[in-house]
Amino acid sequence: MKAGVVHARNDIRYEDIKKPEIEPGKVIVKVKYTGICGSDVPRVNGDACHYYPNVLGHEFSGVVDEVGEGVTTLKKGDRVAGVPLVPCMKCADCQKGNYSLCKHYSFIGSREFGSFAEYVQVPEKNAVKFADEVSFEQGALFEPATVALHGLRRVDYKGGKTVAILGGGTIGMMTAQWAKIFGAKSVTVFDIVDERLELAKRLGADYGVNSGAADFMNQVNEITSGRGFDYVYETAGNTITMKMAFKLAANKAGVCFIGTPTKELSFTVDEWEAINRKEFILTGSWMSYSAPFPGDEWDLTAHYFSTGELKYDDSFIFKKMPLSQIADAFEMFKTPGLVKGKILIDSEK
Repeated sequence: MKAGVVHARNDIRYEDIKKPEIEPGKVIVKVKYTGICGSDVPRVNGDACHYYPNVLGHEFSGVVDEVGEGVTTLKKGDRVAGVPLVPCMKCADCQKGNYSLCKHYSFIGSREFGSFAEYVQVPEKNAVKFADEVSFEQGALFEPATVALHGLRRVDYKGGKTVAILGGGTIGMMTAQWAKIFGAKSVTVFDIVDERLELAKRLGADYGVNSGAADFMNQVNEITSGRGFDYVYETAGNTITMKMAFKLAANKAGVCFIGTPTKELSFTVDEWEAINRKEFILTGSWMSYSAPFPGDEWDLTAHYFSTGELKYDDSFIFKKMPLSQIADAFEMFKTPGLVKGKILIDSEK
């Protein structure tokens, strides 16, 4: 089969490799689309790849092509989204259902061969069925959608309250939608790009605030009657927005950092003192799993995509590119600001 194989830093090649042979308890998926995740970029354009040669790709959709012995919940032809985490199921964290915290895990598309290929083999539980009404493009967005839902629930989320989403990327848009689905009084998305704010409102956000504007806190005070937000979700991993979360939080708020920072981060005494004075809860979020594995984050994503309540917009996708051009796709990430949205790799082209 054809695959995009990483051989070294800045060296990903479209070439022939052996197609996986079906194993008991597993299925082989004929891959349709795979999204390039931010975590894939340093594995190709940097030195973060676990080993060489390697086949990355973990945000994928496709069709079950072969079914291994003992598999009972899937059949050939099922439309599925890929679940990349392969927890050990034996450690203390796994026994508690905290699969994201497993220290002995494998991961499809980094620690074992992934979906930048025509076919990928995964355990039975690592393929989630979705309805015919759900597109393969949506199927490739299951993983970021589940990350957003997991993050939403890392604080004691309840409906009827005000929510701030910091960052208007894919995860931010998904988090905003989940907040509305589960009954937010209002959702406000913050970004510095007006087009992203307009998209947020098309997807159901009540307000879009350009946080680059000098008077943006006046808008915050108007939206929240001067209280601040009951829930604040940082999704960009940006120093500015992570510090902004402290400013936007209401007394007794829930604040979750979903985004992954890429730079050292420090806070002033006054900024950190906001935790004391406001008594807000600050936590982080990692991946998207719960018990029973892989968790209702995945079931709910399949359900709400099928009903249309979790919305898909074409502008989520920056570009679709054939697998044969995967090296060109990763080159685009070397130009700051060029890639605005998700690049989907089409394994059938």
